[in-house]
Amino acid sequence: MTDPSAASRRPVQAVVLAGGQGSRLRPYTDDRPKPMVEIPGTGTPIIGHQLAWLAEEGVTDVVVSCGHLAEVLQKWLESADLPLSVTTVVETEPLGRGGGLKYAAAHLPHPDRPWYATNGDIWTRFSLRDMADFHAERDAVATLALARPRLPWGAVQTDGFGHITDFIEAPPSTFEINAGVYVFSSGFAAMLPERGDHERTTFPRLARERRLAGFPIPQGSYWRAIDTAKDLTEAARELAALGGR
Repeated sequence: MTDPSAASRRPVQAVVLAGGQGSRLRPYTDDRPKPMVEIPGTGTPIIGHQLAWLAEEGVTDVVVSCGHLAEVLQKWLESADLPLSVTTVVETEPLGRGGGLKYAAAHLPHPDRPWYATNGDIWTRFSLRDMADFHAERDAVATLALARPRLPWGAVQTDGFGHITDFIEAPPSTFEINAGVYVFSSGFAAMLPERGDHERTTFPRLARERRLAGFPIPQGSYWRAIDTAKDLTEAARELAALGGR
């Protein structure tokens, strides 16, 4: 049974990291930042779907960290009918992933409360509320969502004698990966570097101290990182099969 006080510990604020150049998505990113790229058939840029999802999960305030072609993203955010309050910040000089996250977190409205964060190129749907409860139950400082992506190649199954028994198209990976969605306790921002990559500094230290948790995205939930034009095509096909959710 869920702790009745769990709702009070769930984040109502989030950071979206939207500053990458998206060079692997060119030419789509020649005139817009990566999160502004639209998945064919949806009519909405990636970040629009992210903000809708965050609002559905109880988030009321979002800080969007901008970089490449920031003005394009800011103009869209100003004109869009959004379901929550959005503030944008722009790095005046490159701070690295950890420094950028720290800079954005400094603009959250509730510094004494936990917060979500997500990379701006992630398309997913699962319960952030469940992830927040998982985070609180483990008394973690940071919790990463874990995905098991499908491999881009076909796989071959063999028996003990070396005979091929089956071919499997795009099988799921045997390893879980960082899915680019996070829950952070209020004190996490102070642990981030002013410059540099938190995944090489803060995360390894928290892992050694057993204060870093991993939340497996539930089986059947949708997740995809949009890195290339092929990802756009495949996401459009997958979402059509799922009814556009």
